[in-house]
Amino acid sequence: MAAAVVRIRSRDGLERVSVHPKATVLELQMAIERELQVPVSAQYVSRNQSLLMAKDPSGAALMAADMRDPSAALSSLGIGHGSVVFLFYSGKREVAGPKVTPSGAFGKKMTMDDLIARQTRVERQQHAHCNSLSFDRAAANAFQHYVHETLAFGVKRGGFMYGSVTEQGDALVHFIYEPPQQGSEDGLLLLRDPDEERRADGIAAGLGMRRLGFIFTHTISQGKADYTLSNAEIRQAAQLHAESNFDAWTTALVKLEANGDVQFESFQLSDQCIKLWKEGWFVQDAEDVNPKLSRMNKEVVILGKDTRDVDNVLFLVPVKILDHQGPLSCNFPIENRLTLPSFESLRSHLDSNKSRPYVQRISDFHLLLFLSKSLDIDTDIPRLTEAISTQGSVPDGYQLLIDSLASNHSY
Repeated sequence: MAAAVVRIRSRDGLERVSVHPKATVLELQMAIERELQVPVSAQYVSRNQSLLMAKDPSGAALMAADMRDPSAALSSLGIGHGSVVFLFYSGKREVAGPKVTPSGAFGKKMTMDDLIARQTRVERQQHAHCNSLSFDRAAANAFQHYVHETLAFGVKRGGFMYGSVTEQGDALVHFIYEPPQQGSEDGLLLLRDPDEERRADGIAAGLGMRRLGFIFTHTISQGKADYTLSNAEIRQAAQLHAESNFDAWTTALVKLEANGDVQFESFQLSDQCIKLWKEGWFVQDAEDVNPKLSRMNKEVVILGKDTRDVDNVLFLVPVKILDHQGPLSCNFPIENRLTLPSFESLRSHLDSNKSRPYVQRISDFHLLLFLSKSLDIDTDIPRLTEAISTQGSVPDGYQLLIDSLASNHSY
């Protein structure tokens, strides 16, 4: 069985190692030690490109949670021939310089990769995998209101959309989870918390929902740009889409128009875009490229011409935007913002909704996520999500427990 080539992206650039197609995470790390001279003990590996932003091993450990299990098969993580894995390591090493072959040299041999690249034609995809993307009005408003009123569209903000997909292929977003993050005027770094994401996914599953896509904002300065999504945004969206293994995964954009209106747009990245991302075709750091173009590390064919720069619009498949009123409220303070939810917030929320049945008072994803830090995500939270899904009675003892948390921890 032929070896698989895995691309390793680190602070030193893009390198390659060879592993057996059925290799584990540990075997990949051993190949990195053997071929790149980075000791296994100093390595942190991940599919998450944010790993390259880590400042120390403790930060890298948090970002590399997806490949923490050394016995996990690479194939189970979506890693195969041509995949890109990001590497953080402590210490120093000698990096060999590139082997240079004069371009245009007479008699130069063309490799199989070159032949394949010349046959790769980038074309627009006509149809998305979902018919429409509909936002719960309260959830959409809570997201855009915070960006508008608190951040003034001055820094980027992002979140994961959760909901369900109808038999007709319409995606319904019922809530937006906002992970820890650092936004700037032209960049968005997701500081992903595996434990919090596991709890968010667990709550969604208990409500009969799942993660549907990624939503992010443009800043005011980007409103003057001549692109829909920049190449950095395409790469971030492609990484998250590929990670999901979900055909109907959708990317949504929120921006402030010149007339002061807030505009929502949604897209799916084309199947070809995701395929090229998984195979490691995207160049990560090409400073000389116009943001509206994505640079490939091999030539592709567009309209009969060979090029390495692809207009980002070729990767975007527009999806119709709708709105609806979903089954959850969105009144509880939202996680990972400037003002964090607290037990005082819990007491205030419960008190302000006293006239409503208790199950409706707790029918809020952000409240459940806050409670999941004190209650067991595998036993307690499913009891609550079942009651919310049916709008039945809250199981005996849980109302007392939640009220006790709100009363005993308030200040």
